[in-house]
Amino acid sequence: MALEEGGAVRSAISLRGVRKSYGDTEVVKGVDLDIAGGEIMVLIGPSGCGKTTILRMINRLVEPSGGTILVEGQDTIKMDPVALRRRIGYVIQGIGLFPHMRVLENVAVVPRLKGIGPDEARSVSERALEMVGLPPSEYGEKWPRQLSGGQQQRVGVARALAGDPEIILMDEPFGALDPISRIGLQDELLDLQSKLKKTVVFVTHDISEAMKMGNRIAIMRSGVLAQVGEPLTLLSSPADDFVSGFVGAGNPMAMFSFMKVKDVPVRTSGLPVVDIEDSLSDAVRAAHETDLRFCRDRFVYVLDRGRLAGSVSVEGISSAALPGPVRERLQPASSVRTTRTVQEALGTMISSAIANVAVVDEAGRFLGVLSFSDMYDIIQQQKEKDGAAAAV
Repeated sequence: MALEEGGAVRSAISLRGVRKSYGDTEVVKGVDLDIAGGEIMVLIGPSGCGKTTILRMINRLVEPSGGTILVEGQDTIKMDPVALRRRIGYVIQGIGLFPHMRVLENVAVVPRLKGIGPDEARSVSERALEMVGLPPSEYGEKWPRQLSGGQQQRVGVARALAGDPEIILMDEPFGALDPISRIGLQDELLDLQSKLKKTVVFVTHDISEAMKMGNRIAIMRSGVLAQVGEPLTLLSSPADDFVSGFVGAGNPMAMFSFMKVKDVPVRTSGLPVVDIEDSLSDAVRAAHETDLRFCRDRFVYVLDRGRLAGSVSVEGISSAALPGPVRERLQPASSVRTTRTVQEALGTMISSAIANVAVVDEAGRFLGVLSFSDMYDIIQQQKEKDGAAAAV
């Protein structure tokens, strides 16, 4: 991310009063927008709102009628458009693979255009294919027609990455895929982004995809920005009725469906937790000392060197009669990872008939408990957070 004098962060992309007209019809009407380096900015809105036009003006596939677009501080209108496009990755719904080129050749197009030699271009392209889950030894020599739609889209992403751009534009990249392939590619892109930290401008018409993919979302209406903000801010503090209706702000479940478990507070103290080497008497004591509510049987979570090993039910059992270890009554425990949504956590509670679900990290380490009784507090805390931010 570039820095200005004094250490202030400079936006990777800045739009200032950007307009676009076709004859007497103005489709983009004086848009101001700053996109930070390393973030995914999603543009969304009804058909004809101008979102794709803005995307294409950034790399000058469409020339603006007015205003200024800066890329890393440089006015794009003063740049050679071909050189500009070689600095920016571009992924579209139609993929645009060359049918007469094999997969590896398709990916190597941009490196070769940038003057990289054939051997290095091949090496770069192989790494890009690996990043999107297509081993070059298996897919590199195939023709595009031999790939599924999802695989072809992965090649399109790999081609954009092969040029090592700081900025990637994505225009409805997963819109033509089936739901399973679409979710898989969304997850892969988010995983890649966590490692590569590219600046991504992502156009979609799907609000669920926008909420999942975007660090921030710019909602457009009739060529202007209706609101720009983080997903939870749009849900809890919509600017007007249009934004509220567009994101489904009136439904608390909409908020939960886009809120990650890692972003909400979980209970870490006063929990019914014992070690796998503890006794059943310890388990009974822990279950009765907690202030957590239980749907049915009282139970405790059992940890083995910090990892969730399972659970033990202690309902109706007297601690005095239980000298044995908890491992003898160990059962599987329902849990959710921090990368899942709060809605998925709620679904786990409902399907398992429990009022609390264990939260674990990717290695299975126990982090705390998300409780059904905490859901209202989560909504209120988000509203208070957004209210405080708006007052600053």
